[in-house]
Amino acid sequence: MDITPVPSISIELFPPKDEIGEEKLWAAIEKLREINPDFVSVTYGAGGSTRDRTIRIAEEFTARTGISTVAHLTCVGSTRDELSAILNHYQSAGIKSILALRGDPTGGPRAPWVSHPGGFDHAEQLVELASERGGFTIGVAAFPDGHPASDGNFAQDIDVLIRKEEKGATFATTQFFFEYQRYEALVEGLQARGSHLPVIAGILPITNLKQLGRMAELSGTPIPTKLFEGYEEDPEAVRQIGIEIATNLCNKLIAAGVPGLHFYTMNTSTATLQVVKNLGLSRDA
Repeated sequence: MDITPVPSISIELFPPKDEIGEEKLWAAIEKLREINPDFVSVTYGAGGSTRDRTIRIAEEFTARTGISTVAHLTCVGSTRDELSAILNHYQSAGIKSILALRGDPTGGPRAPWVSHPGGFDHAEQLVELASERGGFTIGVAAFPDGHPASDGNFAQDIDVLIRKEEKGATFATTQFFFEYQRYEALVEGLQARGSHLPVIAGILPITNLKQLGRMAELSGTPIPTKLFEGYEEDPEAVRQIGIEIATNLCNKLIAAGVPGLHFYTMNTSTATLQVVKNLGLSRDA
């Protein structure tokens, strides 16, 4: 009898800009603990703007919950020595996994990249730094709809992931996407090159069309806007449609044996909790 493997469940949070936002974040975290995630990742803001808060929240999250934390680390605005110091911070706080990223320039992922003196220009350099020091599981980003800077060059995106794997990356997490075939093509492209990199699928339950439109504009991810036609001014209908889209996508991914589902929560809990419940993946904390 064939048994479909159960994927890992993880969630992504971003550091809020102020204390009020931080209170809301911790409230959402308490609710999200209901699904007992395998790990939580904590992001940087654009241009590395929330670096210090990212480090603090990642450390505090691990101490408060005991749930594994994958802390983001980007090349933006940091020298090699500063990046080494951040790795020291993470290691001393018991954080054993990082997501190594080049990071977005201050103007967003499509803005020109500006080199930082004494720093890195590519995520693979950061992967190599973390790998050489040891003690970390290293993840990297993957883009089913293409990296914003690659201009649709799929082969180039595969090349970049292969180099990161060669430098020491052990898993990848994708940008959010909405078409299963995009994920399938990415995984098959890697496997054709002999890659063994597990690719965790990034899932964004749509709850706010205006917010999503801005994110999609920056990332280049196609949005299934037709499914929302006639409901644009009905927030609850948008939310329910978004949950249905995410549930259907996840079911296809699970059937294909996806190793993990990574939910972009936007620091809220209800949509992610509903999708996980729909999938029958809720677990006792």
